[in-house]
Amino acid sequence: CKQEMAQKKKNAVLVDGVILNGPITDSKAGEKFVEEAFKIIMEEVIQKADDVTQKVCEWRAPETLKQILDLEMRDTGESHQKLLQLCQDVIQYSVKTSHPRFFNQLYAGIDYYSLVARFITEALNPSVYTYEVSPVFLLVEEAVIKKMIEFIGWEEGDGIFNPGGSVSNMYAMNLARYKFCPEIKEKGLSGLPRLVLFTSEECHYSMKKAAAFLGIGTENVYFIKTDERGKMIPEELEKQVQRARKEGSAPFLVCATAGTTVLGAFDPLDKIADICEKHGLWLHVDASWGGSALISRKHCRLLHGIHRADSVAWNPHKMLLAGIQCCALLVKDNSGLLKKCYSAKAAYLFQQDKFYDVSYDTGDKSIQCSRRPDAFKFWLMWKALGTTGLEERVNRALALARYLVEEIKRREGFQLLLEPEYANVCFWYIPPSLRQMEDGPEFWQKLHQVS
Repeated sequence: CKQEMAQKKKNAVLVDGVILNGPITDSKAGEKFVEEAFKIIMEEVIQKADDVTQKVCEWRAPETLKQILDLEMRDTGESHQKLLQLCQDVIQYSVKTSHPRFFNQLYAGIDYYSLVARFITEALNPSVYTYEVSPVFLLVEEAVIKKMIEFIGWEEGDGIFNPGGSVSNMYAMNLARYKFCPEIKEKGLSGLPRLVLFTSEECHYSMKKAAAFLGIGTENVYFIKTDERGKMIPEELEKQVQRARKEGSAPFLVCATAGTTVLGAFDPLDKIADICEKHGLWLHVDASWGGSALISRKHCRLLHGIHRADSVAWNPHKMLLAGIQCCALLVKDNSGLLKKCYSAKAAYLFQQDKFYDVSYDTGDKSIQCSRRPDAFKFWLMWKALGTTGLEERVNRALALARYLVEEIKRREGFQLLLEPEYANVCFWYIPPSLRQMEDGPEFWQKLHQVS
């Protein structure tokens, strides 16, 4: 062993006192750490994923949790034993989103095929922008986007996977603006008329954020009234478009929602598309939540008319369990509009004289350079389950919603707000102390404290 060390020192290449030859880390020790960490992941996360006897969350106040986790980063590294204990602690005090009783958000559960896909991509550490550095994952993304486009009902189209539905909505807003006035890419906002867009009162808050981020301004987002079920009222949209034109503004985009966050409402896409067609407006459908219903032959009617949209946001990480994050922006245009809008033509990456078809390089369709291969986990899951298996997931989720509705109706103290259209079931739990109170401000104040 001493002779081996002496030989290594003898053969060492030194620059400024730094040894350059050999690995930067201890490979054997690293492999051992990964092996032991995977054992913890298997035992504490995967095997307990559907165990209802486990806690969804072992809650601790922030200051207490800081002490438990020992968050301080020091000059010298910790031992592997300490690191493995930290891994245990992180798992113990994290929210178990795969737990059967995790109901807090629009995603839950665990898909084992998607999980394996994530293990693979984390190990390979790819970045999806050119075919030469990510050949497999670019082809996978292309295949997945093509299939999603088929379910929307377009004959052709384009698309890109993004880090979240909020980013997809921002992409769509910018794309619609570029289509309306292409000169904005080079000349900016100066000299343009007041651009306005329209969306429903129940839209996702990302529309407001996108308008602020893109320099359109939140005051130029017209929020259209909704009916008692949370659906955009087309007649109100028509009024607001006409109002904007009379004010001298330039309408360019309507964002409809297919599956609102709270009520799970689906805007009347066909009627909204009629108005967009009449006024020459880009129609974007935020189907981040509701898009997965397209895979169900029973429930795809919820998105009737979506084929008339110019762009669609769809998040398979929600209803389909593809794992966060897995979100696509899909565009009906197939003339290269995405690339025209977002390209910067970086010569060191996107040379046009490569040894392969450079149309496979997708980096210039994205605002990112480094981009995760999020389509892969959806692809591997789809390959494993087939379209039939994905359809069963959607149908089961909506059947569970119907079951919950019937349980709420027959249980004392529960009040259903409205019959659900999708998987969102909205209800109040009224405790015994409030059940005899008259409906009024005091009642609602106390009920809000309960919820």
